[in-house]
Formats: sequence, structure tokens, C-alpha cells
Amino acid sequence: MLRDLILKNRSYRRFHEEVDIKLDTLRELVDLARLSASAGNAQPLKYILSCEPQTNSLIFPHLAWATFLKSRPGPGEGERPSAYIIILGDTEISRFWEFDAGIAAQSIMLGATEKDLGGCIIANIDREELRKALGIPRRYEILLVVALGKPKEKVVIETVEAGGDTRYWRDSEGVHHVPKRRLDDIIIG
Repeated sequence: MLRDLILKNRSYRRFHEEVDIKLDTLRELVDLARLSASAGNAQPLKYILSCEPQTNSLIFPHLAWATFLKSRPGPGEGERPSAYIIILGDTEISRFWEFDAGIAAQSIMLGATEKDLGGCIIANIDREELRKALGIPRRYEILLVVALGKPKEKVVIETVEAGGDTRYWRDSEGVHHVPKRRLDDIIIG
């Protein structure tokens, strides 16, 4: 159930770009975020939804993808996300949103996974250029971008021994490997 959903929820970086995601689907995903926990119940998060190729093309160049994979700058033509949800912090409500943004992004990702979609939560953003490209008012801080689409790659979890390397990697077949620490290595006491 929940464990299966979490195991299926991976960071995908290649998509079937031709598979559309409807605005109603994005609204459903943001509704999950809206219903999630918020520090002090302040609810300072706002969202920009994009599922139109023209707007997607304004967002894509301002995102950095898979920094451990130096030879791959990001998804190529035809493998880019079909949609984006940009998570913003409304400075007129609160500036305590860092936990809210993570909770909201994970709720969106789990909802997308349940719909057989995949995504990638991106924090490595050229925020000023994205702000200019979309005309985002200064009152909103750009916190995260959730890229969404129909996954076009396989992602597998590997077990890493204590002190081992946790950097993700791709094999010669293009399979994305994500090392995870063992449960006993992360529980102290």
C-alpha cells in the first residue's frame, strides 16, 4: 500500500513528452498539497501550473538536472516533462515555508505516482531568470519546481553499506540506480 507507493515514487528525469497531463490533473495534485500539513497552519504556499508546451519551454531552461550525472545535462527533446508545478512562498503570509514546501512536493509526487505519472522535485533553479520568464511578482519566493510526466526510464534502488557512496548513477543500459542506506545504519539507539 503506502510502502509500495513510496517505492514506486522515484525521481524521474526522462519522460514521454508526447503524453499530455491535463490542467485538471495538476489541480488535483495541488489539492493534495493544500490538504497536507502546514507549519502553524499558515498555508503560505502558492502554485503556478503549466501543462502547455509554450510555458513549459519557458520553465525548462532555468532548471538544473541530476548534478551527479555530469555527462547528461538534462532531458533531451522528446524526453522533457509534460507539466510543471512551481511551488512559491507568499512573503505576505509567512516566511516559514521550508518544511511546508517539502511536504507539499512529496504529496504532489505521491499523487502523481498513484496516477502512473512520475516526477522530479527540483531545487537547483535559476530563480531570477525563471521569475523574469514567467513574470512572477517579487512577493513570491520561488521554492521548488516539480517536473511531471509519464516516466521513460527505469529507476532502481540499491543498498549501500555503511560509509558507502550514495551518489546516484546510470548504467550502460540507461537504468538509473539510487543507493539507499540500510535501515539499521540510520537508526541510532
